[in-house]
Amino acid sequence: MEMKKIIAFGASNSKQSINKKFAAYVANKLENVEVQLLDLNDYDLPLYSSDLEVLSGVPAQAIAFKKLIENCDGLVISLAEHNGMVTTAFKNVWDWASREEMKIWQDKPMFLLSASPGGRGAANVLRTVKDLLPHFGGNVLADFSLPSFHENFSEAGIKDPELAQDLANKIEQFQENLG
Repeated sequence: MEMKKIIAFGASNSKQSINKKFAAYVANKLENVEVQLLDLNDYDLPLYSSDLEVLSGVPAQAIAFKKLIENCDGLVISLAEHNGMVTTAFKNVWDWASREEMKIWQDKPMFLLSASPGGRGAANVLRTVKDLLPHFGGNVLADFSLPSFHENFSEAGIKDPELAQDLANKIEQFQENLG
């Protein structure tokens, strides 16, 4: 079986991002994959503006982000929620990278996650992004929300047995459809 290349990242620029930890954890549960973990802090882009785009063009870092997606076989993205929405850092990378090609996600298989310290597990942002992604070339094969991250997560696994089983089922679903 051919080794698949997976890009994984937490959609946050927090250095202590629980979503980065969660994305890495899930991606590393996949079999026969090479995982490349991205950090959105490596994509320090100016705040998107159509005026700035006309003046300076699309920044090289946004083009590099798009190229990584182009060259991968699948994505594991864990969404952080800021006031019920995606983080500014994620939205800004998405906005810039989609300027040359709106379908930025290029129909790549996606496992969409969310996690938060609260009891809803960033479910609002997960639902919103899951609905938006198909318009931008997103192919969401599986999704999972982890509530109460600090109580339910450890490097050894998900502590709540029901959540652990649900996540295991979703990982299997994504793996089977990864190709």
